[in-house]
Amino acid sequence: MMTAPQSSPPPRPLSLPLFRALWIATIVSNIGTWMHDAGAGWLMTSLSDAPIMVALVQAATTLPMFLFALPGGALADIVDRRRLLIGAQLWALMCAAALAGLTYAGLTGPLVLLALTFAIATGAALSAPAFQAIVPELVPRPALADAVALNSLGINISRAIGPALGGFIIAAAGTPAVFALNALSVLGVMLVLVRWHRQVAKPTLPAERFFGALRSGARYARHSPALQTVLIRSIGFFLFASALWAFVPIIARRELGLGPAGYGGLLGCMGAGAVLGAMLLPRLRHHVSANGVTVAATILFALVAVGLSQAWNFASAALSMALAGMAWIAMLSSFNVAAQMAVPAWVKARALAVNLLVFQGSMAAGSALWGWLAGHLGIPLTLMVAAAGMVLGLVLALRWRISGDGAGNLAPSAHWPAPVVATDMPVDRGPVMITVEYRIDPTQVPAFTQAMQALRRIRHRDGAISWGLYEDAAAPGRVMESFVLESWLEHLRQHERVTHADREDQEAVRAFHLGPEAPIVRHLIAPS
Repeated sequence: MMTAPQSSPPPRPLSLPLFRALWIATIVSNIGTWMHDAGAGWLMTSLSDAPIMVALVQAATTLPMFLFALPGGALADIVDRRRLLIGAQLWALMCAAALAGLTYAGLTGPLVLLALTFAIATGAALSAPAFQAIVPELVPRPALADAVALNSLGINISRAIGPALGGFIIAAAGTPAVFALNALSVLGVMLVLVRWHRQVAKPTLPAERFFGALRSGARYARHSPALQTVLIRSIGFFLFASALWAFVPIIARRELGLGPAGYGGLLGCMGAGAVLGAMLLPRLRHHVSANGVTVAATILFALVAVGLSQAWNFASAALSMALAGMAWIAMLSSFNVAAQMAVPAWVKARALAVNLLVFQGSMAAGSALWGWLAGHLGIPLTLMVAAAGMVLGLVLALRWRISGDGAGNLAPSAHWPAPVVATDMPVDRGPVMITVEYRIDPTQVPAFTQAMQALRRIRHRDGAISWGLYEDAAAPGRVMESFVLESWLEHLRQHERVTHADREDQEAVRAFHLGPEAPIVRHLIAPS
């Protein structure tokens, strides 16, 4: 008896030389970033006695992500991502080197420190969407989930090592040495990117303009159910999970009486838990659905929040933090993989930037909310309220289910025939109206209308500024679909953006069409 051939398991991401080199180099660079954060905060306490100036260091570090992540995503989708990343690393190197030199010369004041910290963080914000968007180019699709988990693991490793190493170097050699090492830490990433021979298909249409790219990215997020699922679930988790991050420093110092070494030890336990979680995730995904992983991780994180609220010594808090690390990396990697698989290549960086903004915004808003509530209820009770919110938020998992398959096959299908035009059409002419005439059994018009809602989302998602469906009053069953785009170029982009998953939706609609001939398509353009 013949047995069916078994498919070979996907390659381990770290077995791929390019991914492995970039992963290691990125960890080193992120360690340098965390060292800078520790050095900048410490230096500001020497430069100014005003608490607001110390707080502004953190603002200078986080604000650029809100301001520039989405523009960075738009840039990453319309220019060469490799060159964008190299430019961002070069910018960070120059700013960090300038800060090191000025500090060594005794010329760094509070405003100089804030300005250069803001500049360094701007480079990171502009490059963050591109870094996430290139992952599918570095590993095959079956290995994408493991690669994303490894990237999340790398962030946790650098977070555990960077601040502690930065404090040691400050004590041994001063803050200029920390800033200088941060500058040197980006060299590895630059070297890997320079040596990467990225294969990019030559575009057949002009690149999108910057503001048009921003609009199309927002439009895609608005009309993509798969991406909206990730965003809604992210808000439902991170808004409540932010409570644990907000209170760990206070619990360590005030409740447990730990010093800097003890606090660093707690963070190290969370990093160790993240390492263990990253090792277990590939096996877990073989037995549990992607949605099931997020449900289990949410429950675990909620239990950890309750446990941390009742921690009475370092050992109990360390165990809670280790379990939190496991749950945290499971949620980060699950949402990131789902976002990666929810969007095609042409809009990937912008979509991931939107996902990043939702994550950062939920964490920031949640921290403020739980901080205010803790002032009235105390930290233990506030953590319990946040844990209850996480569990109640699992109701979202019933309606918005995270899928391991994303939105289907999002590779370009190129199945639309080229539009027939009498003369060469200037690409900037518009607006353009496309009409599609269907012949439907009159008794099937309601079912046809329902099936057309999938095409409505696709038309809007890929560029339509309006859409309509109309039935001929004189001929029941003759139904006209129409949608309008800004220009002829935008319609040509629609042809490039249609995917195999879209083709399945289109075939489901055309199954209602009567007769051997295809629906009649007309291209109408406004007179010039």
